[in-house]
Amino acid sequence: MMKDIIAGRLLDLPFVLGELVREKRLMQDDVDAVLSKPRSAKEQALHPLVYIASFELQDASNEGQSLNRQVLANWLSTFSDMPLYHINPLKIKAATVTQVMSFAFAKQHKILAVEVHTDHVVVATAQPFKLDWMDNLHHVLNKRIDLVVADPFDIERFSTEFYTLAHSISGASQGIARGGQQTLEAFMELGELKDPDASDKNIVTLVDWLFQYAFDQRASDIHIEPRKEEGYIRFRIDGVLHRVYDMPIKPLIAMTSRIKTMGRMNIAEKRKPQDGRLKTKTPDGQEIDLRLSTIPTAFGEKLVIRIFDPDVLLKGFEELGLKQQDFDHWKAMTSKPNGIVLVTGPTGSGKTTTLYSTLKHLATPEVNVCTIEDPIEMIEDSFNQMQVHHAIGLDFAEGVRALLRQDPDIMMICEIRDKETANMAVQAALTGHLVLSTLHTNDSPSAITRLLEIGLPSYLVKATLIGVMAQRLVRTLCEACKAKADVDMDLWAELTAPFTIKPPSQLYKPVGCLECRNTGFKGRVGIYEILLGGDSVMSSITDQTDIQQLKKISIKEGMRPLRISGAQKVAAGLTTIEEVIRVAPQVMQ
Repeated sequence: MMKDIIAGRLLDLPFVLGELVREKRLMQDDVDAVLSKPRSAKEQALHPLVYIASFELQDASNEGQSLNRQVLANWLSTFSDMPLYHINPLKIKAATVTQVMSFAFAKQHKILAVEVHTDHVVVATAQPFKLDWMDNLHHVLNKRIDLVVADPFDIERFSTEFYTLAHSISGASQGIARGGQQTLEAFMELGELKDPDASDKNIVTLVDWLFQYAFDQRASDIHIEPRKEEGYIRFRIDGVLHRVYDMPIKPLIAMTSRIKTMGRMNIAEKRKPQDGRLKTKTPDGQEIDLRLSTIPTAFGEKLVIRIFDPDVLLKGFEELGLKQQDFDHWKAMTSKPNGIVLVTGPTGSGKTTTLYSTLKHLATPEVNVCTIEDPIEMIEDSFNQMQVHHAIGLDFAEGVRALLRQDPDIMMICEIRDKETANMAVQAALTGHLVLSTLHTNDSPSAITRLLEIGLPSYLVKATLIGVMAQRLVRTLCEACKAKADVDMDLWAELTAPFTIKPPSQLYKPVGCLECRNTGFKGRVGIYEILLGGDSVMSSITDQTDIQQLKKISIKEGMRPLRISGAQKVAAGLTTIEEVIRVAPQVMQ
């Protein structure tokens, strides 16, 4: 009935405020305050829901809830009897939806196509009663139009973003000369000495969009991957890769060239892997370090950009997930005046973050902290960082030799990869230095057998090793939408086996909302397994150490396996059983 009465009406501020008062969502005093405030030209152009949300008024029908954009979008959905659509830029194919209508048409009617199917198109609007555009669009498309309501701020923002992106890609595709693509058949050709495409204004726009988009989405890595006909852009968010855009191959290759230029890499060399780095800023002025890595593939260079969170070095151990007993053990290990402390885990498990945070804590004015890295991942003023250069013979072992002449107190070796580096780490530890380093092993006890496999004698391992910490990162549940869930006893038993641990009375499950992009997870936290070099553990280390026996002794001595550490995070409502099982290795039976 209401839809029939106001059909054709453009929602304005007085009307929306009046309806919110009528539904007892707003008090009259609040309405008077909103209407009495002078509006600038910019504010007058805002959709009424966006303008009302800026006042952060309390919802009179729901104590403690403010009338934010999400609440008001839900209200508009109910009021107009249209489904509410959450625009997720990671899932929308911008190249497709921008073909449905022109930018001018979308801008004029405050609409945006969000899905394109063979027989229908889904169009989001923030003016659900002003539909005089529908007949024209239906005539042009010859498809059914399904209407949904969306946050007007999102419609405005993503309309501009999607159409700007599509325009830049189109302009770049037309402006790029032939011959820029380097495929498998052309691998032995050096490539162009000068790449004019990389400075094209459209490519500049695309690269700027790429970085900004990645920062907005909290991505830790950007993957630019060429294929035969088109390329893919993927973001790793909270440890999971998302395919965010399919792009024509020529603009994609030109984007790679521009980023390589910015990172001072050799754009003429496309046949071998290269590394680089650059620094940029977010719109709010925050500096971001980026590490670049390329490899040649069958259809061109694949580029991966690692994004380093500038807040990492400001995070405390509790924020990283090191709490109570884990933190006490780690602090005890890293407070020793000399010896070796190892952090283990696969790539992307947070080892570097743990070490940087630890060094930041240890780097007081009274000590000299030095690092040898490949490459330097984050620049930190409080310690001295050196990067290896294999081309000139500066590897990890040679770097450690050089650092030993620099009067260090604490040394961090990025990774122990070979016997020579391991021997130098041992020599540093034996001569009174604290050495921190990493290994790639599945758990803490395996680090000891790995050192033995490299070629270190067991007596040197026993003489220098203080302890080992294995770690993983698990996704944390979104606090805005997580819901209570029943305990699955079979899954709990699988998580905690072979131990018998009482399950918590309450668990939580992911749901999905705007805050977490409908994934149910937001952010990650560490789970840890700490092996302390106690007498029983050390006495069991021989040149023929049995790993299973070592694990049993370590657990008996108090080592808490990764899955048990994860079970504590599950019990605290931070994550799920499935997430811990996904990332943590099974405890040996």
